[in-house]
Amino acid sequence: MDIFPLDKQWRLDQRGYTPGLSYKLTWLSGLVPYTQVQQILSDVGQLHLGRTIIWEQVQSHGERLQIYVEQEQKSVSVERTRWDSQQYEPKMTRCISMDGGMVCLREEGWKEMKVGLVSDFEVQWDKEEAGVKLKNMDYCALIGNVKSFDKALWALAVKHHVPYAGQLVVVADGAQWIWRLVADLFPVCTQILDYYHAKQQLAQAIHTIYPQDEIQAQSCLKQMSDALFRGEIFKIIAELNAHGHPATYFVKQQRRMQYQQFRTDGFPIGSGGIESAIKQFKQRLTGPGMRWSRQGASRMITIRSAILSDSFHDLWQRAS
Repeated sequence: MDIFPLDKQWRLDQRGYTPGLSYKLTWLSGLVPYTQVQQILSDVGQLHLGRTIIWEQVQSHGERLQIYVEQEQKSVSVERTRWDSQQYEPKMTRCISMDGGMVCLREEGWKEMKVGLVSDFEVQWDKEEAGVKLKNMDYCALIGNVKSFDKALWALAVKHHVPYAGQLVVVADGAQWIWRLVADLFPVCTQILDYYHAKQQLAQAIHTIYPQDEIQAQSCLKQMSDALFRGEIFKIIAELNAHGHPATYFVKQQRRMQYQQFRTDGFPIGSGGIESAIKQFKQRLTGPGMRWSRQGASRMITIRSAILSDSFHDLWQRAS
């Protein structure tokens, strides 16, 4: 039951959808902090609501949406998924990325929020140069362990027919939890280490070798960066070994660093999409002085995920 009586103006039927006050409050609160929601309603809508009323509405409907999303995830768990060969599409492209960002929780401190992204991708040409663009981006996120996150990511993957995509790539940084999860859920995908993360690791290694000689470090970095871009990881390993620097990172990750081949195949080599997603989640959840209860943060993450995925309207309808 809704807390605020004006929400009785909300209607849903076969002819269409008329959003009511609770819908608007919840949606707007997923965009900006509660104090700004209050100000917008007052300045634009001449509607004066207390911050407590706004908060109560968002908590009530955020919990409802979160419960519905969790129920959906359970209904498409890995254990319940059955392969249907008729749905396989060899030309279907899907890209999966995931990363983490920190959110401050009351009485718990900073905790990691894991974010997943599923999208299509296509090669686009700009001034005779090919680039890969992500399309139809959809997100999931939660504060919790990997076991909880893999359920959310799998549900998102099933929603976008990832198990039947003939061209599936996962682009991420070097976090081990990510690649272990990928091995469990998407064992036949093409794994790609984010190019810019790899270049950062290379720069750190080169500056360790030449800590007092910036000119030599930059010269070596330029040469090795070219090799990295071409996917010639063996040259980087040989260079590091020649200077007595451990090359373990590049040895372990070299199969995920074949950037020339990935670009030839039309695959994305950067994880800019998920990095942008982390920033957009944090924009709402990590503003100045923001500290959340775990429940409050989880509800807001559900709302924010739907808004960033452009699916809030649909989720509200399904959960009604």
